[in-house]
Amino acid sequence: MSPAVTGALIGLLGGSGLALVVLRLRARRITLEQRVGPYLRTRGTSSLLRVEVVRGPWGTVERLVAPFLADGVRLMARIGSPAGELRQRLVRAGRSETVEQFRAQQVVCGVVGLALGLLVAVLLAATRGGALVPLVALVLVVGFLGALAPDWALGRQVARREARLLAQMPTITELLALAVSAGEGATGALERVVRQTHGELADELARTLADARAGAPLTAALQALADRTGIPALARFAEGVAVAVERGSPLADVLRAQAQDVREEGRRALMQTGGRKEVLMMVPVVFLILPVTVLFAVFPSAVVLRVGL
Repeated sequence: MSPAVTGALIGLLGGSGLALVVLRLRARRITLEQRVGPYLRTRGTSSLLRVEVVRGPWGTVERLVAPFLADGVRLMARIGSPAGELRQRLVRAGRSETVEQFRAQQVVCGVVGLALGLLVAVLLAATRGGALVPLVALVLVVGFLGALAPDWALGRQVARREARLLAQMPTITELLALAVSAGEGATGALERVVRQTHGELADELARTLADARAGAPLTAALQALADRTGIPALARFAEGVAVAVERGSPLADVLRAQAQDVREEGRRALMQTGGRKEVLMMVPVVFLILPVTVLFAVFPSAVVLRVGL
């Protein structure tokens, strides 16, 4: 787009927000790869009748929005958490999406937050009035919170999934110990327990068993399980089973000890949670129940003194 055409478009748009869009499109220059790519692209060998053609307006909208979405993904990659940490959190949450897809979700939520903030700012300006700077700050804060909402939801999902894994681990470990005591090997015990149980930990054990069947050693598959979940109890479980398999230790005793350790750890976590809740329970007692009790004790005396005077 030539400068003369750009100036004419900006003059017709009257300096509005669409002028910024025109300048943005002008700044997005075509790269050498985009110029040479169509000439170097090989033809497909499949039939043209099987080529999927995008029909309707959504394909055009996607093509128009894709460059801006890519810019938003790059911006979130700079200001957000590192890609490696985010990838590990996605794996710990049991989600199969990629880092780029999660960044795209953050961008979409940020845009939705900006739209909601703009709507609230317009309503406030129309009903109560107000300065421009606080309204702009409100829009930016709501948009920023919208961009952070998927990350917060991912953290909650990771915490809930780890809690479910820890809750299921003692039962699964006891079942493995029973299978081993009945004469099954480590792999056979895993197969039996995976067939008869359901849940997050059973799915992880099924994946571990699939890795072992694919040719990986059982100890390496268990270590991969510990790395995927990131739970210290599962790491100790994998290490204990690996040591028992390599050194020939009684596996059933190791599994029972692992189950007992997990139960003790859950009991300690429950006691810590109860201690924190006990402090929070003192807030309504001190600020609500105690003042009402003192009022009931003092008010009759105050009335008697007033009558006596």
